[in-house]
Formats: sequence, structure tokens, C-alpha cells
Amino acid sequence: MYDLETRKRALALLDQGFSQNSVSKQTGISRAAIRSWLARIQPLNRSTPCPRCCDTPVPPQDPVAYSYLLGLYLGDGCISANRRGVYSLRIACADAWPGLIDACVEAVRKVRPSNKVCRVPRPGCQYVTSFSKHWPCLFPQHGPGKKHDRKIALEPWQRRIVDAHPWEFIRGLIHSDGCRIINWTTRIVGGKQRRYEYPRYFFTNLSPDIMKLFTGTLDLVGVEWKQANSRNISVARRASVALMDAHVGPKH
Repeated sequence: MYDLETRKRALALLDQGFSQNSVSKQTGISRAAIRSWLARIQPLNRSTPCPRCCDTPVPPQDPVAYSYLLGLYLGDGCISANRRGVYSLRIACADAWPGLIDACVEAVRKVRPSNKVCRVPRPGCQYVTSFSKHWPCLFPQHGPGKKHDRKIALEPWQRRIVDAHPWEFIRGLIHSDGCRIINWTTRIVGGKQRRYEYPRYFFTNLSPDIMKLFTGTLDLVGVEWKQANSRNISVARRASVALMDAHVGPKH
């Protein structure tokens, strides 16, 4: 989304006599956005329904699916501007996990039942893609640049959804940027070396803000975790792994 200063600069160009089309080409801002600023220059308060897309209120009608999709978006999703004020939501899903792709498609359909969902094949993955004017309103974390280079925080209405459906949010984050692996170690028992295996979960992300959202939600559901390094969170205690297995499980 565009800040107030960006909006003022675009409108100042109009005042200098440039057309909306010319300002759009100079700034990369869609003409639909520029037209909307002529009526309202102040950024929209995301805790209220969106007047531009008033057919769907905020928060979304299916909060369970939204909580899962929010986790996927923060991990492997992006939103891009297209013509006429329409935006595309894309979630990158690896071909190795067809069940995850199906779950992503289902979540997008439940969050935006009036919009089509398509799968765009790419080497090694598929982009689950859907077009809507409403995506920036549903995901106000959208912005220029990479997520780890800017602040990521949930709006109050998003926080309420995650607090009500924390496991769906955790599952979305694990399905995008996490994994369940089998670790092993050896011990000497009775003079013989024996191999022991145990499962653990890892979550990897470059954004410290997204890491905090993940660990804060783990705290909410009683999962113990450790920060292995600046970009990795580990869940290894038996009781916590059992909780994760019950609500998340391995990708498939």
C-alpha cells in the first residue's frame, strides 16, 4: 500500500497538468489508485470494511481458512498489481507436496469464493494464483520489496483471527517455511553403540517479525521452542512435537 506522502506527490503531478495516464507511467501507480485518491487521499483504516471492495467485509467470512492462508502468504506468498486496480495473489507451492497445493487452493476459494483460483506451473513448483481487487485489504502486509526488509505486523482484526485459530496459522507457516524431520543420535548402552531417532520441527524465515509471529503463536498453544540461530526455530521436546503432530503433521 502507498503512504500519504506518495499519494500527495502523485496528486501534485496532476495539479501540474499531467494526465492520470502520464502520472501512472511516471510513478508505476495504477490509474485506479490515483483516481481513488482524488476522492480520498487518506490511507484506509484496515479495521473497517473496505469501501473499494464493499462486497466482502473485513474480517473475512471464513476465518479458519484465512488464518491458514495468512501463514502461507507470510511464508511463500506475494501480491502484485495488475490493470484496472486488480491484484494477483500468488502462493508458491512445491510440486513435492501435492496435498499442500490442494489445501492452498481450498483456502483461497474459501477466503474469496467469488474469485477463480488457478495453478500456474513453474519448474519444481506451482503458483496458486487468484485475482481480486480485495487482496491488499485482506493482506495489508503487502508492500514493495521483500518481507524481511520491511516491518511485518498484524492488524488488530488479523490478530483476533490468529488468536481464535492459532493452529491454522501455525500450519500455514510450517507448510510454507517449515518442515518435520527425523533427527538421530548415538549412545553407548551396555558397551554397544545404538542409534536413536526422534522427530522435530523446524521453521526458517529471514524476517524477525515473522519469526516473532510464529513463536508468539507457539507460546499461545503451549508449544516449547528454541531459536537455533537467527533464522531457525526448533521444536524438539517430545510433548511439543506430539502437539505439532496432532495439529500440523508432516507435509504431504
